[in-house]
Amino acid sequence: QVQLVESGGGLVQPGGSLRLSCVASGSIFSVDSMGWYRQAPGKQRELVAGITNGGMTNYGDSVKGRFTTSRDNAKNTVYLQMNSLKPEDTAVYYCNAALWAFLGSPLEIYWGQGTQVTVSS
Repeated sequence: QVQLVESGGGLVQPGGSLRLSCVASGSIFSVDSMGWYRQAPGKQRELVAGITNGGMTNYGDSVKGRFTTSRDNAKNTVYLQMNSLKPEDTAVYYCNAALWAFLGSPLEIYWGQGTQVTVSS
């Protein structure tokens, strides 16, 4: 069993900052890429940020320059530092990980349960 658990969401004022964390645990042989997506009410889930196991990153256009993702490979943990938050950043944020559960298993994608981020005054 593999679990991804996000933490760090909450309510923040416009212009504020939040840091999300996501830990992958359970039967894990190796983790490839990790990332963050978000889904606002009535909208499709969209990419926020992704990071490879070598540290290469990519970002959605709406968050470039404001959000930064990083990871700790030893802890199977990915982070999302969100600065200069805007009301339009309000959404449920999900992390995902592409990983091999054991040697010889196929690469599979797992998702966390999501954490709510609300940006409002």
